[in-house]
Amino acid sequence: MHRRRAGQRYRFVYRVFSVLVDIDRLDEAAGDQRLFAHNRFNLVSVHDVDHGPKDGSPLRPWIDARLAEAGIHVKGGTVQLLAYPRVLGFVFNPLSLWFCHHRDGTLRAVLCEVRNTFGDWHGYLLHDTGRPMRSPVRGRATKCFHVSPFLPLTGGYRFSITRPSEHYRIAIAYLDGEHDPVPALVAVQWGERAPVTDATLVGCTLAMPLMTLKVVAAIHWQALRIWLRGGRFHSRPDPPSTEITR
Repeated sequence: MHRRRAGQRYRFVYRVFSVLVDIDRLDEAAGDQRLFAHNRFNLVSVHDVDHGPKDGSPLRPWIDARLAEAGIHVKGGTVQLLAYPRVLGFVFNPLSLWFCHHRDGTLRAVLCEVRNTFGDWHGYLLHDTGRPMRSPVRGRATKCFHVSPFLPLTGGYRFSITRPSEHYRIAIAYLDGEHDPVPALVAVQWGERAPVTDATLVGCTLAMPLMTLKVVAAIHWQALRIWLRGGRFHSRPDPPSTEITR
């Protein structure tokens, strides 16, 4: 659900499905399924090149290095990635979440990996200087990355992220500094967990055909509606000089 509460107001809701994967066990997970693959074409797949360093190299060394730069050491703990998969080879992820656990099982950090439709990306790393984090994870970040051309590069975000279990919920409120304390935009995603099986994958892709392509189409359709209502256009600035804001 997206709800714009300032300027050209609107609200829309649509169905999606994501995959929650252990980045160290992707090959193992893919080996158990006929319709799910890692780094190769299938009905549903996850490709390393879509995440982290974006060059196809392994994800684990990259996320460990980013955590270490923030003084966080998970000592081999599980890192789960929650993201849209490729469906028939295509994906666009406005938001991917990395849940980084210490080897004792406690959650130590969440990386919010944000993309825009211009091909740029930026990460907001939520953590408590390496200490265990309670669920829901709550945090704030100054906006430094251009996402919507109808919102300025000012203000900041409030995050509320539930650690995935049988259910999860992600809520991001954007405050533009002009309408505080009322958020100018609220984005929420919530869902229920189901095991990855061939039947589940077929059911999801039939219920939400071409889901990842429709995400891109929905972004541009909503942008057109805002523009037709007189939305103010903001030119695309240069992306941040650093990949991740801590």
